[in-house]
Amino acid sequence: MPKEKQSGHQPETLSDGELVAITGYRLPSKQIAWLRQKSWEFVTSGANRPVVGRLYARLKLAGVRPSTVNAVTEPWSLDLSRVG
Repeated sequence: MPKEKQSGHQPETLSDGELVAITGYRLPSKQIAWLRQKSWEFVTSGANRPVVGRLYARLKLAGVRPSTVNAVTEPWSLDLSRVG
């Protein structure tokens, strides 16, 4: 079982398989062309592969226009109960 499934945490960026599922293409050049055509934000790695943030992808797929204004973060609180 993949580590992210065991721990419940997912990487901050989409996996190669997730990019294939979204774009329908395996070749990075085709993925980049699809992402540009659909106005997705991404960066390229040193190997010229597209890198898409997971939170951005979730918002985009939900029909929300991602921006710094509507980006959501997980709520957190400082837990000092174990300090002592």
